[in-house]
Amino acid sequence: METSTEGEPGTPHDAVVPEPTPPDTARTAVPAQKAVGRDATAGGGDAGPAAADDAAVDGAATDGADGPDGGGAEVREAAAGRPVVHGPAPGGHEACAAPGTDVPVGDGGSGVRAARAAVPPGSLSPSRAGDFMQCPLLYRFRVIDRLPEKPSEAATRGTLVHAVLERLFDAPAAERTAPRAKGLVPGQWQRLREARPELLELFADDTDGERLARWLAEAERLVERWFTLEDPTRLEPAERELFVEAELDSGLTLRGIIDRVDVAPTGEVRIVDYKTGKAPRPEYAEGALFQMKFYALVVWRLKKVLPRRLQLVYLGSGDVLTYDPVLADLERVERKLLALWEAIRLATETGDWRPRPTKLCGWCDHQAHCPEFGGTPPPYPLPLRAAESGTASQGRMGPD
Repeated sequence: METSTEGEPGTPHDAVVPEPTPPDTARTAVPAQKAVGRDATAGGGDAGPAAADDAAVDGAATDGADGPDGGGAEVREAAAGRPVVHGPAPGGHEACAAPGTDVPVGDGGSGVRAARAAVPPGSLSPSRAGDFMQCPLLYRFRVIDRLPEKPSEAATRGTLVHAVLERLFDAPAAERTAPRAKGLVPGQWQRLREARPELLELFADDTDGERLARWLAEAERLVERWFTLEDPTRLEPAERELFVEAELDSGLTLRGIIDRVDVAPTGEVRIVDYKTGKAPRPEYAEGALFQMKFYALVVWRLKKVLPRRLQLVYLGSGDVLTYDPVLADLERVERKLLALWEAIRLATETGDWRPRPTKLCGWCDHQAHCPEFGGTPPPYPLPLRAAESGTASQGRMGPD
């Protein structure tokens, strides 16, 4: 593992990842619709007013890893207007969606949204895996109950910055300049507001527009800082906002959206993810890399290609974290995900979703429903089987 401002495995060119394995062992990856906004997680919920991008996916607080949702892939899907939900989508697989997002169901073209009946989870994304590791009860609120969550300025800014960086590559290489990128911010913010009208409430009390102006200026600064870390005139991404989905031998479906895939002339693959927070301290780097190893596992299972490099670009601090995975890394991640999925399956069947108190609880939108704050979860909407002896439904889960 190394932290640097470099990290190209070779000058990428406009190539594609090798063809996927047959449909009976993997699903074909398809590009997500062009989205106008940023991360569900990776990552809906955010860690707090100043640290919405700063919750490690493994549940420990960090100095800047994007939160389990942090305004990530799920929000980008919702902003793109895709019919998305938490819980199985048609065909029985969990779709990427912002927490509390309903799905258009039989609207007959009217555009009226109707809530879906609760269904057991059918797939796993990095954001949802992070939710369960952070707090099983949070996972339940987002995936099973689909409780609404308020938008936050930090997560929405991350969504906006991701949109700008994604759209910048529509321009010819020579025109991918910092002024052009900053000039995209107002238009992408307008598109994001049109796609997600609830974001209007973020600045509803900002009568003079000063807070919005500061917020947009910070987004522009993050975009400008990216040019000190990477040179977009030398990059021709093979994929942007790439939706990937693969089924493991166990039957577990993994899915997610990769910010950028670069392919070098030698064929080496680099997976890149943008973070609008600060780089984590070294002791939390492994948690920050979990999302990237998840994506690498999906690519490996889907295409039989081991990514040469995983790269996290931290715009908040101006750092680049790179990691060159080996097959053993991905095998360990797969074992971890299988164990995690078994725990989710058991909690789904028994209704035993325990809160896991951490300092992130102070920013959780669901305190009114959490036993740790004297709240009561909503009635469990799925069928239950008897919990094994010794378990206490909705009991407390302490730190690992």
